[in-house]
Amino acid sequence: MFGVTGTGDTSGYGRLVQTVAMPGGTPAPYGPVFDEVIAHLRLALAKTFDEAVEKIVVFRGELTLHIRRDHLVLVAKTLRDNEALRFELCLGASGAHYPEDTGRELHALYHLNSITHNRRLRLEVSVPDSDPHLPSLYSVYPTVDWHERETYDFFGILFDGHPSLTRIAMPDDWRGHPQRKDYPLGGIPVEYKGARIPPPDERRTYS
Repeated sequence: MFGVTGTGDTSGYGRLVQTVAMPGGTPAPYGPVFDEVIAHLRLALAKTFDEAVEKIVVFRGELTLHIRRDHLVLVAKTLRDNEALRFELCLGASGAHYPEDTGRELHALYHLNSITHNRRLRLEVSVPDSDPHLPSLYSVYPTVDWHERETYDFFGILFDGHPSLTRIAMPDDWRGHPQRKDYPLGGIPVEYKGARIPPPDERRTYS
């Protein structure tokens, strides 16, 4: 697209490097609405709150709760069913990959919406690349069915308890997960059953 030559990177972005600093935990108070949500969740979870919630981040006007994976389903059910919280809708699940964050390389993110109270928050869970298992939230929010499949397909996170965790974009026998940061940007041989397509930098040119 940008006339790049001499490299398998056909995107043109291979040499662009930008340092991204992730926000750390935010101390209380978090703001009137967020303080109310946290207070209700702390009350509902009782003694489990400090064990379940790893940290709270308020960044750019958004609330993110970092949850330890063993408590993900409990926290999600509480957020959905508690009358003071009522986050009835999960807008989707997605993934992120931080290869330099040892022991926390893979992240799953869930965006929750309270129709009753007109509020939103995000749940974020991290798992190591060596053990990429997370409990599926399908039993709590059936809307995450295809979102968790896509996250598995592109990032390799295994959602335990999902009714049909299959690849939905890449072929079933595809090697690797294309949205990971360490996945090559170009020059990947495309393999189909019974056929082989050469990588982009080896294909015939028509210009």
